[in-house]
Amino acid sequence: MLWQRVLSALFFIPILFVSIWFGDPWFSVVVAVAALLGVVEFYDMFSQKRWQPLTFFGILWTLFFVFNAHYTHSYGSETTQLLVTSALVSSAVILSLLCSLFPRSSGDRVLFGWAWSLAGVLYMGWLLSYWILLMNSAEWVGRDWVLLALFSTFAVDTTAYFVGRAFGKHKMVPTVSPGKTWEGAIGGLAGAIAAVIILALLLDTPLDIGYGRLVFMGFAIGVFAQIGDLAESQLKRSTGLKESGGLIPGHGGFLDRLDSIVFTGVVVYYCLRWFIG
Repeated sequence: MLWQRVLSALFFIPILFVSIWFGDPWFSVVVAVAALLGVVEFYDMFSQKRWQPLTFFGILWTLFFVFNAHYTHSYGSETTQLLVTSALVSSAVILSLLCSLFPRSSGDRVLFGWAWSLAGVLYMGWLLSYWILLMNSAEWVGRDWVLLALFSTFAVDTTAYFVGRAFGKHKMVPTVSPGKTWEGAIGGLAGAIAAVIILALLLDTPLDIGYGRLVFMGFAIGVFAQIGDLAESQLKRSTGLKESGGLIPGHGGFLDRLDSIVFTGVVVYYCLRWFIG
């Protein structure tokens, strides 16, 4: 319900804003908590299919990815960062497979358990760690860009929701998310671009990259926020669930709130690496 969404936003947004404003270590702590709650919920969804993902392993490696992003500035070079990240990805693949050689079940469940164990680590741990990289980069003012990226993503969800309710007639992907319409998707794109421009004017620093690049970034945020939403909806459909959990009133589970921001942190980070260096 709408009033539940509003109450949830009034609770979580101040926590987010304060953690972003004061930066690390507080922001990294918030990302770590979000990643942990997300990955536990992710594994719980697939445990209901009795695929038995490696929950403890997934939690541990999710934290490793978050810690890696937090301590990136102390590595001394980008090469070291790449080596450590590559080692984490490789070890996640190899060790999770080794752990799956001693299964509690057999057949396809072993394969699916390993696949979803690895997917949870990469989905929640690796992708969400980009928000910390975005915050801590020495190449730009991280706080301003995190505020812009995060609240522009929220604008996508909000404008898509209201435009879809008011004007939505053409279903987007009814088998995945019956409530989403093309009209809502276009509204979400417009909302993202408008939010990026408005936030850039308020924060001032993002204006350095120019309006053309800001519009491009807003478009990318609008596209990938909605792809993230649809991807998570498909995951829920594959398990037969309507919501990933019930932790956040009005939104469902934690994954239902994280789905849009999982991809947009990555998108904004690489846009800035492209634009600024």
